[in-house]
Amino acid sequence: MKELVSHAERVVALLIARKQTIVVAESSAGGLISAALLAVPGASACMRGGIVVYTREMRREILGLRDDEVRGITPSTEQYALLKARRVRERMNTDWALSETGATGPTGSRYGFPPGHACFAVAGAVEASRTLETGSADRVENMQDFAAAAIDFLAEVVSAS
Repeated sequence: MKELVSHAERVVALLIARKQTIVVAESSAGGLISAALLAVPGASACMRGGIVVYTREMRREILGLRDDEVRGITPSTEQYALLKARRVRERMNTDWALSETGATGPTGSRYGFPPGHACFAVAGAVEASRTLETGSADRVENMQDFAAAAIDFLAEVVSAS
């Protein structure tokens, strides 16, 4: 966890300095992204919250994404991650949103993605998405790698905006 917090410190400091807010919608990282951000002292000045959206029911109930809105969009893709980021940002009224979706392992996803596949998206002043392939089937290692990569990606996008 300490390593994840070291990734989060930079982006939390940046958001605080800018007086901007963030919300997180993650799935395969299982809450590690939110936990890392919240572990940084002072994070309450920017972090509005985080959710783990792991099922279709959660997607409908928490994000308010209807089935017709996601028809034709495969989960665990950049397009899906961006849709989640946009929606959670809109619902929580924040400056930024970070979303993550993927397949941690030890097997791949039912959508044909291998273990170690993750997609991240940031929605805010700018929007961006990225795919990560760790090549590993280690579930816990992938969860940690997904969280670190997502936080680093958020820092990169916010810094560039």
